[in-house]
Amino acid sequence: MLGQPRATQRYRRTQADKDQALVAAIRRLAQEHPRYGYRFITAKLRQDGWLVNKKRVQRLWQKEGLQVPYKRKIKRSQGRSENACSVKKAAFINHVWTVDFIQDQTEDGRTLKFLTVLDEYSRESPAIEVGRSIRARQVIAVLEELFMIRGAPRFIRSDNGPEFVAEAIRRWLHERGVGPLYIEPGRPWENGYVESFHGRFRDELLDREVFSSVQEAKVLAEQWRLDYNDHRPHSGLGYKTPAQFAAECIASASATPSPRQYTGENVDHSLIECGT
Repeated sequence: MLGQPRATQRYRRTQADKDQALVAAIRRLAQEHPRYGYRFITAKLRQDGWLVNKKRVQRLWQKEGLQVPYKRKIKRSQGRSENACSVKKAAFINHVWTVDFIQDQTEDGRTLKFLTVLDEYSRESPAIEVGRSIRARQVIAVLEELFMIRGAPRFIRSDNGPEFVAEAIRRWLHERGVGPLYIEPGRPWENGYVESFHGRFRDELLDREVFSSVQEAKVLAEQWRLDYNDHRPHSGLGYKTPAQFAAECIASASATPSPRQYTGENVDHSLIECGT
């Protein structure tokens, strides 16, 4: 009579009265117990005299868009602005190292994570570690090897990433007499040396290469690191390379011995200041 095909008409099912009452009870209990899921709500409904199956409660629970709110774990930040690189400046080689992560990906879209280590005084990069993921224990392994080769720094500056604020790494640094310098959260410029280093690293390598594997990324990152240390002029060092600047600092300290810096012929590279 209306000229509309029957195939275009749909019957809109109305909710039964018993479901309306049950939904109201579910919503009331969900408000009273916001950490309860549908199973606990089912148990509470049964306590109130409802003869209801948990699958029916689950269906109504999902239909109403109810869910248990995520309980966010509050992490206490270790960072303070007094640990910024502009406040606590590196005064000699091995005085302050800085560590941070930068991410990229292989050609298949999987994540690549680069752990970079930088001496803030000489701008040398002792290591760039590459992996799909790098945990606190791997950070400790990298630093342990560097401590054996170069000696331990006085301080290590970093952000508040979970790999750096983990109890294991804080305890490990304390045992070796290295003070952590955590910057204020949300202020990457307080770790400016490594941010500048990452800018060069991304511009000169990461944005120019497509990595097929983790191993290829390791090889290319190590080649770039060696070229950066030994051949790339650094404007902050008077256009000397980091390795050249460090060598001049060592030579200057050797030519003017000071009891505070080292004694005899056993040079303590963690206390070498540049004579300029």
